[in-house]
Amino acid sequence: MSTSTVQPVGPVADTERSLAPDLGRGLMLALIALANSAVYLYNRPYGARQHIIETEFLDRLVAFVNTVFVEVRAYPLFAALFGYGVVHAYRRGRAASDDHRARGILRRRGFWLIVFGAVHALVLFSGDILGLYGVLSLILLTMLRLRDRTLLIVGGAWLVLAAVVQGLVYSDSGPNEERAFFWSFTTTEPLAAAGLRVGEWLMTPFGLVGVFSAALAGMWAARHGVLDQPGRHRTLLKRVAAIGVGLSVLGGIPIGTQVAGVWSSTSFGTDYAVSAVHVVTGVAGGLGYAALFGLLAARIGNRPGPVLRAVAACGQRSLSFYLFQSVIFVALFVPYTLGLGGELGSAATAGVALATWLAGVGLAELLRRAGRRGPAETLLRRLSYRRS
Repeated sequence: MSTSTVQPVGPVADTERSLAPDLGRGLMLALIALANSAVYLYNRPYGARQHIIETEFLDRLVAFVNTVFVEVRAYPLFAALFGYGVVHAYRRGRAASDDHRARGILRRRGFWLIVFGAVHALVLFSGDILGLYGVLSLILLTMLRLRDRTLLIVGGAWLVLAAVVQGLVYSDSGPNEERAFFWSFTTTEPLAAAGLRVGEWLMTPFGLVGVFSAALAGMWAARHGVLDQPGRHRTLLKRVAAIGVGLSVLGGIPIGTQVAGVWSSTSFGTDYAVSAVHVVTGVAGGLGYAALFGLLAARIGNRPGPVLRAVAACGQRSLSFYLFQSVIFVALFVPYTLGLGGELGSAATAGVALATWLAGVGLAELLRRAGRRGPAETLLRRLSYRRS
């Protein structure tokens, strides 16, 4: 195909976007803020899943809620929406030009996501997931032609591996005076912390193994337009929401009660099983949340109110506001800045996280009104959508 006949391939215009995925990404950022902010707490003994051991009732209650409803649930949701987006980007690129160019765009995007993630981890946050999702996009690119049945079988089988790995990673419920990982969050020297973050970033995939299964489910959903036309898939969305969120809550309660100090285990086998169940049901929870957001989009139709429109605007700029959260958290929590991570409890930290998310929603709405994309999205798109 000559270059004169190739149509320009570029990012999706706002008028072409579906509400449900953007709304899901915007709400997802609230969950990610809650999950990530808890990692910054230090200067106290650590218990299950590296949570600090709380003594106040409100802090224990918030830690329980965060563990059951958010932890290991937000990133599978992100992965499902990511897999959904990969299929859409490929289809759009192929329709505008050809298979080769569409895959080239996705390869460049995956590569630059890895670069973004490396910089994010070095400068700010070793729990970065951009690099992992960059690698994930390159893997998903090789699976675009697999049959629906194969995608679901591979995703289900991968959950077994995720359970095995996660059971090992989080098999110690404490109490411990020192962290088992993420040491950079307690380091007082900025340069030393940066060096530690690089190694911690390379370890992060072992804590997020289950996201691959969620991404494959997202690819399957994109093939069937589940979130593009949620009104036509209400029955499926209701079933996934009910089963996914239900399993997620049941599977999260055991470790949630450990984190809240209701009970403690002295058995490696018990800790292993509780952690493995937590991650597997977390994938179900992420898919359940995605289904809930689809049902919400179906209910409000194409005319969201000002609040949901602002949340969707944040979802359209999710990369920028994911990084924005890290900037705020580092400024507030780590020892070499304000050091609030060594003083605040889980309840106050959750309040800071939600306030940060709300600030991001407000900024995203201002960008939407000005007709501007997020700065990180603009840079990534320029790097990915090179013209022939």
